[in-house]
Amino acid sequence: MTKFRIASLAASFALLAGTAQAGTLVVHAGRVVDVDNGKVLTDQAIRIDGERIVGIEPWSDAAGRDAKVLDWSHHTVLPGLMDMHSHVADEGQSADPAGPLKSTPVRDAFIGAKNAWNTVRAGFTTVRDVGVYRGLADVALRDAINAGYVPGPRMFVAGAYITITGGGGEITGLPQGTVVPEEFRRGVADSEAEVRRKVNYLFDHGADFIKVIATGAVLTDGTEPGESEYSEAEIRAAVEEAARRGSFVAAHAHGAEGIRRAVRAGVRSIEHASYLDDEGIALMKQHGTWLVADIYNGDYIDTVGRQEHWSEEKLRKNRETTDVQREGFHKAVKAGVNIAYGTDSGVYPHGDNARQFAYMVRYGLTPMQAIQSATINSARLLGREKQLGSIAAGKQADLIAVDGDPLADIEVLRHVQAVVKNGTLVCADIGQCGNDGR
Repeated sequence: MTKFRIASLAASFALLAGTAQAGTLVVHAGRVVDVDNGKVLTDQAIRIDGERIVGIEPWSDAAGRDAKVLDWSHHTVLPGLMDMHSHVADEGQSADPAGPLKSTPVRDAFIGAKNAWNTVRAGFTTVRDVGVYRGLADVALRDAINAGYVPGPRMFVAGAYITITGGGGEITGLPQGTVVPEEFRRGVADSEAEVRRKVNYLFDHGADFIKVIATGAVLTDGTEPGESEYSEAEIRAAVEEAARRGSFVAAHAHGAEGIRRAVRAGVRSIEHASYLDDEGIALMKQHGTWLVADIYNGDYIDTVGRQEHWSEEKLRKNRETTDVQREGFHKAVKAGVNIAYGTDSGVYPHGDNARQFAYMVRYGLTPMQAIQSATINSARLLGREKQLGSIAAGKQADLIAVDGDPLADIEVLRHVQAVVKNGTLVCADIGQCGNDGR
């Protein structure tokens, strides 16, 4: 067992026993990715008191005096990663459109707990969970993680999808006569008044933000990604109610017109953006709207979807949107649109979230920009940049360690060696962390 593994394992027992809360922990980092300033620092001491970072300075023998030391001196240390488009509390995509209805709340709770563990041990310490079929399941999972009942990432949750009847956020493709229970239709709204009522219902029941399905969806049979499903006025109704509650709206929007409507209505982020055009890019740039594009997913769907016999409609829509989405992403990067990291985890297995980094670099971001998209820029999207997203004094102590240099080979982020969340060692390089081929 290496020195790193011995030190990490010893620290894990101390931290998990809660002793770290009584004193200071110092992480001896060989390299630190400073995402605030876009540079790499060498041989650093990251000082943690309880759940927060209290300082970072060059390492010296005195740095670890009177403190527990976590020896990551042979590793690159980054802020905990952040995925702004996840579905942790759902079972995941399959060939059976009725799959969500065949599960139970208890079964879904166990599935969500497993997904949460796979996500955090892959280095993603914060996620924005952008909707569930069984309404408010994400709220329950978030609260269980916060209470310490199950390990998982820090979650910001939508509660349900705000969607029209039969729209992109509904369960469709079911046998004739199937009745969908109300708990799967918490956000269905077909007018401005209904949108306002459902938005407030979700906030009243624990949602952190709102997800509006502005267009059809690739993976919802009977809808088309390029077709708008809400008017600009209806989207604006959601934005106004969210603002009144001190929050924001994320818009699922594939089609060019749906994107434009959502941006003009004031949403904070556009999800997917498959048919993003020059006008949409200009509007996003003008309004400061964030782009969260799942540009890895198309390859997974085409391969696994065909193997598992997903519907031909889904496969056809995926083929039509994959390349054009990546082209639009590339144009948006060149135009300087705000980019945050979001993968649509749940379509592919949770824990594989870091696969998308290589795609983002391939389509225009530098490795540093890709890392920033999943750290400080995601924190800015959430409005939590003072608490999250970088290794700096006063911020939550969320750290990961990787072998090698992610700025030279972004793929090393797929193999996380250790994870600290809120000052506690979640997992260390003893077969607990990263993508283990599940």
